Amino acid sequence: MQEVYDFLKNAETYYLATVEGDQPRVRPFGTIDLFEGGLYIQTGRKKDVAKQLYNNPKAEICAFKDGTWLRIACRLVADDRREARKHMLDAYPSLRAMYNEDDGNTEVFKLTDATATFSSFTGAPKTVRF
Repeated sequence: MQEVYDFLKNAETYYLATVEGDQPRVRPFGTIDLFEGGLYIQTGRKKDVAKQLYNNPKAEICAFKDGTWLRIACRLVADDRREARKHMLDAYPSLRAMYNEDDGNTEVFKLTDATATFSSFTGAPKTVRF
């Protein structure tokens, strides 16, 4: 899991795919946090991405850096604990201009049932499950 966290943190931008009805939705994200042994992302509760995840928590994440790409198939489960929201915002203080842990809008999702695959054109894929 640490290797997945490090890759996403260094990539800075990754792409999150969700489902809305029968239509995939993909958007860039930049938050990744390691909290209590789990990986977390952050968004606004009022955003479409959060609504899509409440309806169907299955998601995929994809990032690319230095000739290697990472694909993660997972479930994203909301963690409504204040501690989880605060930890994320402390890790990304620039988000505090738009969010705070007590605003009723900040939402963090934990990656669960995750299969992460590192791939490149020069080596064999490596899979990590958590």
